[in-house]
Amino acid sequence: MKKNSQYILTLEPLTLARIGKIISNNEHIVLGQDCINRVKVNREYLEAKISQDNKTIYGINTGFGSLCNTIIPQKGLEDLQRNLVLSHSCGTGLVIPQHIAKIVLLLKIKNLSLGYSGVRVSLVERLLKMYNADMIPELFEMGSLGASGDLAPLAHLAATMLGEGYVYHNGERISAQTGLDRLGVDQFVLGAKEGLALLNGTQFSTGYALHEVLEANRLLSLANYTAVMSMDAFMCSVDPLDADIHRVRNQRGQINVAAEIRGLLQGTQLAGHGKYSVQDPYSFRCVPQVHGASNDAITYVSDIVEREINAVTDNPNVFDEEDKILSGGNFHAQPIALALDFLAIALSELGSISERRTYVLLGANRELPAFLIDDVGLNSGMMILQYTAASIASQNKQLCTPASVDSIISCNGQEDHVSMAANAGTKCYRVLQNLKSLIAIELILAAQAKDFRKGMKSGSKIESMHASFRSTVPFIKSDMYIKNLIVGAEEFVEKWNA
Repeated sequence: MKKNSQYILTLEPLTLARIGKIISNNEHIVLGQDCINRVKVNREYLEAKISQDNKTIYGINTGFGSLCNTIIPQKGLEDLQRNLVLSHSCGTGLVIPQHIAKIVLLLKIKNLSLGYSGVRVSLVERLLKMYNADMIPELFEMGSLGASGDLAPLAHLAATMLGEGYVYHNGERISAQTGLDRLGVDQFVLGAKEGLALLNGTQFSTGYALHEVLEANRLLSLANYTAVMSMDAFMCSVDPLDADIHRVRNQRGQINVAAEIRGLLQGTQLAGHGKYSVQDPYSFRCVPQVHGASNDAITYVSDIVEREINAVTDNPNVFDEEDKILSGGNFHAQPIALALDFLAIALSELGSISERRTYVLLGANRELPAFLIDDVGLNSGMMILQYTAASIASQNKQLCTPASVDSIISCNGQEDHVSMAANAGTKCYRVLQNLKSLIAIELILAAQAKDFRKGMKSGSKIESMHASFRSTVPFIKSDMYIKNLIVGAEEFVEKWNA
């Protein structure tokens, strides 16, 4: 992917919309002068403190975790940081997607550039060099407890700067040392505090959360479009969409979704033109209520994530202007853990109600053929697509068991409550991917059902979406190898934007 533009990273907060553009446009990042100045002054203050004071400062001249009372002599401070990175590089499980690993790298850069971590400008610039060269660290799903930071995955990120582990460059998996050679740089020598600054932080969990909330906003809109195509095909009543119904409930997400659906139905010859039933099934009638609740949840999570990407989440924090170095707990990812569990539930519910609409569309109702196929019996049509949707929806429900309610004591009792945010992030990712498949299946059925309403048109936006979908997924006249339909529909979902 070509870099289309350059973004100067400053001390100003990044919005979700802005960081979404940085990611989608693959923008080249440059460290702004205000960040350079801030990081430099902060580091100079820390170095002065280390050289002048006999004060014990956690993680700078002490051991880590339950070893916090072990004093490290001045000559061992660099070895202390390198040893920390190497000993904590113990992630396991699946390698995470490269696009999420790159987000983690970007968020670590943003975190350190705020100038409260006591690192050198050269460290931030090395991370930037990797980011801009698409030199992506190999990170693993398992290993973080979401407190004391995302230690294991961020250790693997830091280790690549030392020539350890693996990176991906132009899609090729290479040793980290080979990556450094390609960049034309030596192994980075960590100074006091720098290894700890790299490892402490919520960037792994927040990287997942950022990707998921950006996708959640896109998929919510797609779910609304897809539901409208189903409502058209099922010739639903439009009375439940009346603005007065939603006004008296006064739930913001519900009001927004109902308004969007009314707009999408404008000009339709289908929904609102049939008299098949006094009331439609809940999966059609209650779309504003269900999608709207997910809308509100996504809005809440978006706010939490936007704050976290602009937060200082390592430990200790260096306050040069206030003349303080403070150990605290900003690395504890409880806000992200709770938000991710909530987001998983919200996404699962979008998929759950979608599966119910697929079930209804297949039931030989309202003059639609059974299983949406002619010559049914000889042909099974879309029958088993609903089975697949049901299995996916069921798995999502299982994945919605919250990670954030769990905590296992670690580090000899020193770290006695942890968030499990990383686990919340990785399982929410699976829910998100499953939702894409559920929407893809509903799209197949909704488009097929709509095509049986010959000569009757939907609103202009739905007609445009239907035509675009049909360029990828054809109408089915008789049974075929149906996996190809799913693949095409999932590709459509992956690329779709309103």
